[in-house]
Amino acid sequence: MNKYLLSLFLFLSLELVAQKSTYDICIYGGTAAGVIAAYTAKMMGKSVLLIEPTKHVGGLTTGGLGFTDIGNKYAISGLSLDFYRRVGKHYGKFEQWIFEPSVAENILLDYIKRSGAPVLFNHRIVSAKKEQGFIKSIIIENSSNPTTATNKTISAKMFIDCSYEGDLMAKSGVSYTVGREDNSLYKETFNGVQVEETHQFPDGVDPYKIPGNPASGLLWGISPAVLAAEGTGDNKVQTYNYRVCLTNKKENSIPITKPENYDPAIYELLVRYIDKKKPVNLNDRVLKIDHMPNGKTDINNNGAFSTDMIGMNYNYPDGDYKARKKIAKQHEDYVKGLFYFLGHDERIPQHLRNEMLQWGYPKDEYADNNNFTPQMYVREARRMVGAYVMTQNNCEGREVVPDAIGMAAYTMDSHNCQRVVVNGMVKNEGDIQKGGFGPYPIAYRSLIPNPTECKNLLVPVCLSASHIAYGSIRMEPVFMALAQSSTVAASIAIDTKKSVQDVDVRRVQQLLKGNPLADGSEPEILIDNDDVKHVVIGGNWKKEKAGSFGPSRFVNSVGDTSGGFVQFLPSLNKSGKYTVYTYYIKTDKTAPVTNIVINDGSKLNEVKIEKNAVVISGQTSGSWIPLGRYEIKKDEKPYVKIMNTGKEGIVNADAVLFVPDNQ
Repeated sequence: MNKYLLSLFLFLSLELVAQKSTYDICIYGGTAAGVIAAYTAKMMGKSVLLIEPTKHVGGLTTGGLGFTDIGNKYAISGLSLDFYRRVGKHYGKFEQWIFEPSVAENILLDYIKRSGAPVLFNHRIVSAKKEQGFIKSIIIENSSNPTTATNKTISAKMFIDCSYEGDLMAKSGVSYTVGREDNSLYKETFNGVQVEETHQFPDGVDPYKIPGNPASGLLWGISPAVLAAEGTGDNKVQTYNYRVCLTNKKENSIPITKPENYDPAIYELLVRYIDKKKPVNLNDRVLKIDHMPNGKTDINNNGAFSTDMIGMNYNYPDGDYKARKKIAKQHEDYVKGLFYFLGHDERIPQHLRNEMLQWGYPKDEYADNNNFTPQMYVREARRMVGAYVMTQNNCEGREVVPDAIGMAAYTMDSHNCQRVVVNGMVKNEGDIQKGGFGPYPIAYRSLIPNPTECKNLLVPVCLSASHIAYGSIRMEPVFMALAQSSTVAASIAIDTKKSVQDVDVRRVQQLLKGNPLADGSEPEILIDNDDVKHVVIGGNWKKEKAGSFGPSRFVNSVGDTSGGFVQFLPSLNKSGKYTVYTYYIKTDKTAPVTNIVINDGSKLNEVKIEKNAVVISGQTSGSWIPLGRYEIKKDEKPYVKIMNTGKEGIVNADAVLFVPDNQ
């Protein structure tokens, strides 16, 4: 969206807000989750106000996190999935999980435009007023000019906190926690203090200003704290950074210059790390440079000393707005200084300096913020202690909730929390990356407070979860899905005049399934290989879990010539035109050609997928491959049959998708 249109959009939103102060639903936080919540509310016929403390919507989704953390695409549904389909449409694909920040922002602004949901930018919460357990109103102030003269009072029947910090939740007197629980609290094994080898210093990196001399003091960034026992809880918060969009296209590039408050001493530990590690390039555990379209990047932390500013965010979650602004500026200066140091300090090997100097800030991103993202990556701040706490036991399937209103699938992922001295060497502590489990359900009860604390608030972002479970749930696609579920629940609560705790979760589930895009369009039909009611197997197949769409997939054995098949049988609501897709897994062992037969009810259609023609990008090894568009007769037993040819490689039969034309 160009500068003029954005200004007009902001003006019209302010005009709409000025005319009204009472709403059905008030949403605090214009993250991607907040936008989806606002869109859902309007589509469900509710009056809504979206309040955003900055001048941009989208949070991390528009703030540089373009290389989406997915885990398993099976877990993403509804409007969250629709967002990535719209990203795909922009780039000429069915769906895409890798995108430029400006593309994401335009798509999210389009949700707001299409729904007509008003947005109040540059406002943040001051206080909340409750009566008999219900939030009656909140007071908000102008973020840029916080004076009481311009404060606004907003009343609503229901409130949804979509902020990364949980400020509305906290102001409403709802219980929350900050930091890491002791493993013993929820019978977990990966919570609390943990020293692992991921994003870790090799042995022998000296922590002192004068090597070997403790009296000289510790280098910048190293804590003097004594390492507690493994699994011990504390109030330390996993580290923040910025997900940075750079470009190597010179015509669109602004050189990286020395930032404010630059101090090369901050990066002395990086020099020692590089001397030990001897990286061959920046991606070799120095920076994680993921490539975006049009020569851009999503740069994330990689290795022991990178873009994560370890141990410098402890005061952020409960800090006031002034303290948070200072912390965010420190993080910005740190990462900008890191890039400058890597490109200019003579202690950095020449090949790394040359590589860093290829990158610059993109002219066509964040033009109103000196071409640098305004959104710090707040990985974790407050977490509600609500009606139900999601834990490691949920992630690993030992406890399965009955009130599912969304799914998660990402690895239990915590970045480091502190940098300390262990046996005379510098070590990072807190990084955990534990996966190996499939998609799992998230409880509705984890989005709502205990009824004694608040009866008309839902919290889909700072939801009720232990530190390590939150590390799996805290992904942008999941937040969007939970925000839609929260809004559906809030709308039902309004219609039935009930508290959020008394909402019929089955009704929420029905609406999400029957109207996933909130616009009345015909839902797509997904058949996963684990759906025993709609899948028929012939021949010799076995199940594999790793890399699958959903819990598993069927695979044959190399050289198997049994002539087997996996047949997917859709239950269509009506006949009509559908585009049919199959989820295709590409690995070194995948067969050169996969043969598929589609019965549309009138004739058999043969399709071949050639491995060499398929390009898979992003964090998964699979993607939806179109099999064609067909006029399908629902009463003529249509099917998709994946054939086992298996002579030269493995055939995967994972999932099939029927997308009706009205989407």
